[in-house]
Amino acid sequence: MQNAARRGSTLVIRGEITAQEALTIAGQVDGTIDVAGHIVTVEQGAVVAADISAAAIVVCGKVEGTLAAVTRIHLHAGAEVKGDLNAPRMAVEDGAIVQGKVHIAGQDRAAMVA
Repeated sequence: MQNAARRGSTLVIRGEITAQEALTIAGQVDGTIDVAGHIVTVEQGAVVAADISAAAIVVCGKVEGTLAAVTRIHLHAGAEVKGDLNAPRMAVEDGAIVQGKVHIAGQDRAAMVA
């Protein structure tokens, strides 16, 4: 199993993040995140003000921005998202908060996001 790039809990990043590997965010990110073909995980306590595009997105912390996933988006209990969600599959656990539009496509969006 490949290790994910991890951004620490005290780290603040402003700008554009692009990667060809999985990314775990524990701190603060302001900007855009594009992780083609991999998963982005926003850990509990993380604060992200960015549009996120990835194969899959898992949110345990706070995100303000549009989330677009090729395969799925999973919002854990305690997650807070202000922005639109776009994915063919979505899981929203009890206790997660979403303020925005939710679009669940009938098929993978690989051609649209990749």
